Order: sequence, then structure tokens, then C-alpha cells
Amino acid sequence: MTESPLNGKRILAVDDEPDVLEVLEDEILGESPNCQFEKATSYETAANMLKSKNYDLVILDIMGVQGFELLNLAVSRNLPVAMLTAHSLNPESLRLSIEMRARAYLPKEKMGEIVPFLESIFEISEYLSGWAQQMRRLEGYFNARWGDNWKGSEAKFWKEFEKKTGRIE
Repeated sequence: MTESPLNGKRILAVDDEPDVLEVLEDEILGESPNCQFEKATSYETAANMLKSKNYDLVILDIMGVQGFELLNLAVSRNLPVAMLTAHSLNPESLRLSIEMRARAYLPKEKMGEIVPFLESIFEISEYLSGWAQQMRRLEGYFNARWGDNWKGSEAKFWKEFEKKTGRIE
């Protein structure tokens, strides 16, 4: 078995629900026991941690902890970020995550599959190529959840995104 790219990494997970943090910790440490996993349950704590420590990866909830503000802070420090959400699971938040330079956007109901998503952040260093892979993995889920025409209201953005990621000719 190949060693996980998460081994040896320092990861910060931020969510206002402690049980979500426990599941993340179990999933990640179960596959990558040599990574350092830290957690925060509030915006203030997370912001202080992001300002005072270096992380290899940050996982952010959107609702409850001001996730987009934390995303802005983490990206300003050149930290890769995966957005994780249940309550802000919608095409607008996906688009905003991409525009704000998050590296992934994952539904909380997919937490049992989070390790391969996080590993791909380290395996594919190019931002748009990483998003192309993320969308290949999740587009069927998004279509089932939001309907086949979920990109329609933002058609221009998605057409440009697909062109940049090489997903269309």
C-alpha cells in the first residue's frame, strides 16, 4: 500500500460541530496516522491559529465559523484549503469557493471519502487541474442534488471554467 501524501502534514480543521471534527480526525488519522491534526470550533480560534501557525492544509466549514472569511485569510498565507459544507451546499458557494481559490469543495455527507479528495490536493499541485479532478469526482453528485441544469444561472462562469480546466474543447 502506498503511503498517503497526508502523512507528515499539519492539518487544521475548522467546524462549529465537534462531532464533525471527530469524524474528520478519525478518517484522516485512520489513513494517515503520521499527520498532525489540529481543530478549532470558532472563527476567532481558527483565525488566531491561521495567523500564528503554518499548516499544509486547512479544512473549513462554511456556515457557523465564517468559512469564506477564513478562506480569504488562509489563501492570503498561501495555504491550500478544502471547503466542507452541509448548509451551504449550493452552486453559488461552489463557484465562490473556486473564485476565492479554495482547492476543494466537499459535501459533508461525503466525509467518509474525504481522504482521497485531500490527497489529490498534494498530488496535483496545479490549481485548475486539481479542480478538474474534483469536478470529475463530484459532478454526478452535484447533478443529482441540484439538477442537470445547475450551471445554467452561471453559464458564463462555468463555460470559462471548463475551458480553463480543459474539460471541453
